[in-house]
Amino acid sequence: MPSFKHSGATLYYEEFGRGFPILTFAPAGLRSVIAVWGQPSAPINPTTEFAANYRVIAMDQRNAGGQSRAPITAQDGWDAYTSDHIAVLNHLRIDRCHLYGQCIGGSFILNMLKHHPERVAAAVLAQPIGRVGPMAPGRPARFNEWAKSLKDHPEATEPVLDTFCRNLYAPGFTYCVDREFAKTVKAPCLVLAGNDEAHPWPISEELSQLLPNCEFIPEWKTGAALTAARGRVKEFLAKHTPAR
Repeated sequence: MPSFKHSGATLYYEEFGRGFPILTFAPAGLRSVIAVWGQPSAPINPTTEFAANYRVIAMDQRNAGGQSRAPITAQDGWDAYTSDHIAVLNHLRIDRCHLYGQCIGGSFILNMLKHHPERVAAAVLAQPIGRVGPMAPGRPARFNEWAKSLKDHPEATEPVLDTFCRNLYAPGFTYCVDREFAKTVKAPCLVLAGNDEAHPWPISEELSQLLPNCEFIPEWKTGAALTAARGRVKEFLAKHTPAR
């Protein structure tokens, strides 16, 4: 199966379809793996929705319970994930692509736009994570659930996990970038709104207003709204796909 080594990590990915590439980031927080795209929590599954016209790449994130694995250190944060994402593109010899991410995938996209904007043609952020207000004391419950699921990581001591958690979630807003950066993004973006604690509506709405070249879909998860959103996402991607 397609996996390769990168800076001490083993990264696993799968490909679907042919055409201009779309790198995708599944929901489920730190347990973001390819299989989540087939679950009800992902109303739009890019591996089936876009494969007729695009080369869709999905990947297991490091230490998410799938087949990607890496040592866990106190230096880890959003940039460690972005390094993995760039490594996948380089391994596949992809210079530029679309990005489609749900949940934590929104922050993966924003961090890619921060560090490697030249690699992104356009981006779709579905219910991006974020926080309104200060961080609550202690580690989030979702983080602790992920930490309990870790297997064969003796290096992941409690102090290391505490620091890793702060590296990811202490900043607030979308965690990996601030509002001033969002105002500078040049890539076309499409935001599909979140509507719960992990994916707050105010974060989606504000992000869509800050991003200079952004479209916004307020409802998209069920029924007629989902059908319409699928059509709009496809139109957005087609509009910003470079001519061959």
